Amino acid sequence: MARKPSSKNPAWLLFFYSVPSRPVNSRMKIWRKLSRAGALQFKGAVYLLPFSDEHQEFFQWLVSEVAAMGGEAAYVKAETLATTSNAEVIALFDEQRQREYQALSGVVDECEMRLNSIQKGSAVKNIKGFSDQIYKAAKTLQDLQNIDFFSSRAGAALRTRVEALTSALKNMPGGKTETKELTLIPARQIKEYQGRTWTTRKRPFIDRMASAWLIRKFIDRKASFTFMDERTLKRSGEGTVSFDVSGGDFTHRGDLCTFEVLVKSFGLKDIIVKKIAEIVHELDIKDDRYRTADAKGLESVLAGIRKTAKDDADALEKGMAVFEMIYAAKT
Repeated sequence: MARKPSSKNPAWLLFFYSVPSRPVNSRMKIWRKLSRAGALQFKGAVYLLPFSDEHQEFFQWLVSEVAAMGGEAAYVKAETLATTSNAEVIALFDEQRQREYQALSGVVDECEMRLNSIQKGSAVKNIKGFSDQIYKAAKTLQDLQNIDFFSSRAGAALRTRVEALTSALKNMPGGKTETKELTLIPARQIKEYQGRTWTTRKRPFIDRMASAWLIRKFIDRKASFTFMDERTLKRSGEGTVSFDVSGGDFTHRGDLCTFEVLVKSFGLKDIIVKKIAEIVHELDIKDDRYRTADAKGLESVLAGIRKTAKDDADALEKGMAVFEMIYAAKT
């Protein structure tokens, strides 16, 4: 998820719930959501997550969902757990991720053996099927790393292996087109991106306006922004982060726009952010993946800002204000 907690002094969120015995799938529905969020089943019916704003919002939504099922739920924040040390809890989270990584490792083993056979001269019978298998493994890995809250070693090792597979597959005849979505987006920690200067291209528009809003609201509240000509914009130096520019720290990857890459990089789980991501994707990529009614009107507003702003900084701030209003309206 977004804010990777410190392993030194993390706080915790504990979730308790009960639902009626009928229908049976109600309990399973809640359990699946807790599992996908990476929650640790802790001492019976208590579920545990490291404290973050996103996790707190997740539990708020879950409390409402349990209530709608006719059940009861609550959550509390705890700085420490009386009977278990933070180190022991972190170890439990790591063990849980380790089991999931081990299951995925079996799939990666199979892919590596198949690739090795191909490289030794075996005929490629189904390049699409092989691509799909690796893509599925890469996506599963990305999902696991988003809930690997304490960055276990097993995840880093598996990432290296999957990246090697995707790289090799792209160089195979017929493999490039099948692997356009296989690029893994490294997980980043918000705490490492505080007080930075974020640099992008001049004449900001949809993706850059949206990305700047996302950065300042969810990643770096004290972020400052500068603009450079793309021909002279080089990879950012210390204290500077480049975005939405060719070769930048955060930019288009595969068929994802910069806004989506930032969301995935920092594991943001905000429901409204996901809706905004669809709008930005529709306007920036224009591949008809998302047919959202909000897109056309927003593009006109942002185009008007771009034409009337006194300079790039003014355009960016006004564009950010529009996305803040959209966020507030959908909350």
